[in-house]
Amino acid sequence: MITVPMALMDFVPVILFIVSAVVLQRGLYDRMSKGAFALFASGTIMIITAGFFKATWKLLLALEICDFDRLNQCFFPMQSVGFLLTGIALMGMVFAKQNELPAVAVFSGTFVFVSVMILGLIGMCTGLSVESKRKGKPLAMILFIVSSLFMLMMGYLSSKDFDKASMNWIAQGVNAVGQLLFLMGSLMLCKKQKA
Repeated sequence: MITVPMALMDFVPVILFIVSAVVLQRGLYDRMSKGAFALFASGTIMIITAGFFKATWKLLLALEICDFDRLNQCFFPMQSVGFLLTGIALMGMVFAKQNELPAVAVFSGTFVFVSVMILGLIGMCTGLSVESKRKGKPLAMILFIVSSLFMLMMGYLSSKDFDKASMNWIAQGVNAVGQLLFLMGSLMLCKKQKA
C-alpha cells in the first residue's frame, strides 16, 4: 500500500539527482565536447523525467486520484536509456577524443534495459571516478563508487514485490542514500580549488 508520505519521499532522490546533474553539467561543461555534453545533458534529463514520473504516479495513487499507469510504465525504459547516455558521455569525456560523437543503438526488452542501465552506471561511475582521481579528489571517487553500488541495488530491488509498504520504504531509503552520496561526490568534484 502506497501512502502519501511514502510517495512524497520518492521525490527526494529525484531532487537530489537534479541538484547533482546541475552541478555536474556546470562543472564538466568545459571538459566535454559538444556531442558528449549533449549526450550527458539528455541522459540526465531522461533520468530526472523518469524519476519524476514514477514519483508522481505514486503520489496520484496514494491520494486516490487515479492510477496513471503510463507514468509507471515509462520509468524503466527512460531511466535505463538515460543512464546509458550519461555513461557514454562520461566515458567519452575521459577516454575519447572530444570531437567524436559515439553512436547509440536502439534497445528493447527488460533484460536489455537492465544490461543498458548497468553499463550506463558503470560508465558513469568510471568516468566520474577517473575524473575525480585526475583532479586529486579521492573522496569524491569513493563517493561515486559507493553511490553507484546503491544505484545497482535499486535495480535489484526493482525486481522485488512492491505490494508491501516495507519494500517501498527500503527502496526509497536506498535510493535517497545513493543520490545523496552522488550529490556529495558531484559537489566535491566540481568545487573550485582555491589558489
